[in-house]
Amino acid sequence: MTTRTVRHQTIEVAGVRVAYRESGPADAPVLLLLHGFPTSSHQFARLMDALGDTPYRLIAPDYPGFGRTEAPPAFTYTFDRLADVVEGFTDALGLDRFALYVFDYGAPVGLRVATRRPERVTGLIVQNGNAYEEGLSDAARAFAALRREVPGDEEKVRDLFSKEGVRFQYETGVADQTLVSPDGRALDLHYLGLPGRAEAQADLTFDYASNFTHYPAWQAWLRSAGIPVLVLWGAGDPFFTTAGAKAYLRDVPDAELHLFEGAGHFALETHLDRITPLIANALPHLTNASTAEAEVHRRG
Repeated sequence: MTTRTVRHQTIEVAGVRVAYRESGPADAPVLLLLHGFPTSSHQFARLMDALGDTPYRLIAPDYPGFGRTEAPPAFTYTFDRLADVVEGFTDALGLDRFALYVFDYGAPVGLRVATRRPERVTGLIVQNGNAYEEGLSDAARAFAALRREVPGDEEKVRDLFSKEGVRFQYETGVADQTLVSPDGRALDLHYLGLPGRAEAQADLTFDYASNFTHYPAWQAWLRSAGIPVLVLWGAGDPFFTTAGAKAYLRDVPDAELHLFEGAGHFALETHLDRITPLIANALPHLTNASTAEAEVHRRG
């Protein structure tokens, strides 16, 4: 078995010290992995290991307010600003072409980047990342409707960051909860407890509804981009329904769709063994890499 050497690095982007993990040859086709809430790039650690013998460069940054990334005190936590930093991150690393893996918050961040710089995106993996009204569960709609100025709403938002709230996100909809490692949520809680993080996360939660106005533009991009799309979805997700997964087929009829029964929001936690080969098989198409090019990188 071939394993990957994973490097943990930082780079300065407009005053934000972005932490990221990276593996694979520097000149190989790129898959940019964009994490969700309340986690960070560590959610992709097992996937990066599992893809150890695939000849691609895998890059997973932490957003401001997440993981090891350090933002200045005056940073404004909105989805537009997260996309600004990720876009600047791709510039700083010289990523002219890349496939995107978007999960949860990674969808509104990554799809903003994609519609700003469509010429850069060669393919798209969507894992429980919503871009359609019908994909929002009642719980997701209720949280999106919360407003800071309404008494009691901020307390409801902050319940998401509690030990019970984080556990709910990992375990709801999962058929076999023994497959969900407690280590991931323990690390999430550590980062959520850092100074200023709860405030940053509250700001982002209150900004989540801003994403809805972008749905038509993202859907238009999907229709026009002509890129391969792979949709992977935990069917037990309490936030994003399978109707949202199937909706991608409306705009990309030849997209490849896989629904995983017994998986929740964090489908990689329980179904990594089924998801990894799907990604490995799709990567040559998603990255627009020729068979010959992939073989060169495989051999080093």
